[in-house]
Amino acid sequence: MADTTNRYSDEHLEEFKVLIQEKIDKAQHDLELIKSAYMNDHNNGTEDTSPTFKAFDEGSAVMSKESNSALAIRQEKFIRDLKNAMIRIENKTYGVCRVTGKLINPERLKLVPHATLSIEAKNMQK
Repeated sequence: MADTTNRYSDEHLEEFKVLIQEKIDKAQHDLELIKSAYMNDHNNGTEDTSPTFKAFDEGSAVMSKESNSALAIRQEKFIRDLKNAMIRIENKTYGVCRVTGKLINPERLKLVPHATLSIEAKNMQK
């Protein structure tokens, strides 16, 4: 029978808190790398030495900026989702499926610590 306890124990919540904080720290570090690559503009001062490739370089710089921008947006959303998970830990509602009210499988939470839906609820959406 499925576990229908209303919430995870404080010990479990503390373990998830540590895991999520590590993921937030790593995600923020990755975001800084993405932003610095975006700001750097890949300008190595070689544009006058090879004018024939200038148009190609500009095109690739634009593509690179667009993909870095998309990456940064996704990373910021990931960090926001993780921080929201930390709030749910503080409220002791972390790990409870927002559709079924049952506990989300701890293995799922280790893989997707910001999950708010159980697999059961996720499958119902399809």
